[in-house]
Amino acid sequence: MSMFSLNDGFQHDGRSQPRFAALHRLRKSQDGSLTILALTLFLLMVMMGGLAVDLMRYEQTRTTLQNTLDRATLASAALTQTLNPKSVVADYFTKAGMDKYLKGVTVSEGMNFRNVTADAAAATEPYFLHLIGQQDMDAKGHSMAEQRVTNVEIMLVLDVSGSMASNSKLANLKTAANEFVDTVLSSDAEHKISIGIVPFNGQVNIGPDLRAKYTALTDDPAVSNVQCVDMPSSVYNSTALPTSTSMSMTAHADTYSGTNQTTSWVSYTDTNYAIGYNATYNSGNVWCPPIGGNIIRLPSESISTLQSQINGLVAVGATSINAGLKWGLALMDPSAQQMYAQLIGANKMSADLAGRPFSFTDPEAMKVIVLMTDGEHFAEERVNSDYKSGPSDLYKSNNDGNYSVYLPTASNSNKYWVPHLSKFQATPWTNSSNNGTYTRQTWPQVWSAMRLSYVAWQFYARGLGSTSSARNTEYTNRMAAFRSQTATTSMDSQLQQICALAKGQGVIVYGIAFEAPTNGQTQIRNCSTSAAHYFNAAGLQIRTAFRAIASNISQLRLTQ
Repeated sequence: MSMFSLNDGFQHDGRSQPRFAALHRLRKSQDGSLTILALTLFLLMVMMGGLAVDLMRYEQTRTTLQNTLDRATLASAALTQTLNPKSVVADYFTKAGMDKYLKGVTVSEGMNFRNVTADAAAATEPYFLHLIGQQDMDAKGHSMAEQRVTNVEIMLVLDVSGSMASNSKLANLKTAANEFVDTVLSSDAEHKISIGIVPFNGQVNIGPDLRAKYTALTDDPAVSNVQCVDMPSSVYNSTALPTSTSMSMTAHADTYSGTNQTTSWVSYTDTNYAIGYNATYNSGNVWCPPIGGNIIRLPSESISTLQSQINGLVAVGATSINAGLKWGLALMDPSAQQMYAQLIGANKMSADLAGRPFSFTDPEAMKVIVLMTDGEHFAEERVNSDYKSGPSDLYKSNNDGNYSVYLPTASNSNKYWVPHLSKFQATPWTNSSNNGTYTRQTWPQVWSAMRLSYVAWQFYARGLGSTSSARNTEYTNRMAAFRSQTATTSMDSQLQQICALAKGQGVIVYGIAFEAPTNGQTQIRNCSTSAAHYFNAAGLQIRTAFRAIASNISQLRLTQ
């Protein structure tokens, strides 16, 4: 076999040369075309990459711009924001290094709303798009935020303790609260806002309408305008206070005032001793003062009704902030809906308030408590249940009005101690040897005439104590039997417990410490929803605090 060569089949003559030349020319022509195609494809790839870079830069700028707009409008639309809304938006852009891109801010606001609209545009200066005729590509942003009142429930929990009578504090409070009511309600044509008032001092006087709804109350003192309740500590474990809760009513008694601890007789009508040591009860030291103006005002939309209640407030008594806030929150708890429905049916509340209190989770409802005090907790005193109602140990002569007391533990064979004679006898005192009469007193009758300390000393300590030490011991034991005290530290804890429950349910708590001592300021500050919701006011500053709160009541949402 022979080997083939590349020249096999071809004739090496002159006729083969043109064909080789044609092939060579074709190859050179194809090489040029491929080069142009490759360059064209390369340029297209570069342009596509450039376009992608331009678009990425545009989107990054646009996203940053929009995020800044949204944050700025949300912050500036909040009614808790006291700065100028336009300045707030501008400040956000300055801090983001984008101040030159802000094009305009529009603010619209009224009593219960604020609307902020802002626009911005940033020129991204494309690197490649201008090659196809796109000279400019601005990243534009638009945002609108609004804070607007929907359904609002407000409780003004106001201190009316005795210290509010000094330095025109009560007068300043009335001015501020009246203005608050007018500001909040005057523009509420749709009847979406209600305001209730809970005055508190050493207790909370719930008034006759609420008193009638709480069906498990005992020990009614049967005194006009005295409708306070001694709430057990367990009520501070929840936001509600069901109408079926078993509670004892506050005794109409002066548990606080001291007495003259002399070994001699002092008449229960005596007024000659130093203030604080007289025998008769001091109306300023009862825990539930019989003042009709200081009762709870149920939620209302009536400016005149609420302002009349505010103007009727009277400063008297001690300070139990915990009780005030508990009642304020209880009247916002949704469990009170049935009670409100009954009160509406009895024309005690406006029909516009049907369905209230709203659920804590209702997105169209907001609950606000304004808590104000000028003091701090004062150790609460309560008459113990055995001495609130029913027959007492004391007997009153129907002839001369003097008293005697039955002391079964007395060492004397006679068991009736007669204080004004400083002796025991076999029967109650009547001031007559022939058919004299007497009346056994109930405990409410005793407390309506004499203070606890006077009874403990004159009727028990003097009757049972033969020595100074024995009398002092008997007095101490008798006062402990008559009354119980709650330490201020426990009251502070109860307050913070109910504050936490309120805030946990989304209730907005504004706190105003009005010329309050250090611990009072601390308690109110800790109770407030945030530092921005706390006001430390003096004098006419309380008006500024209420104005700020009025302008902040609403619900914030991003609308565009």
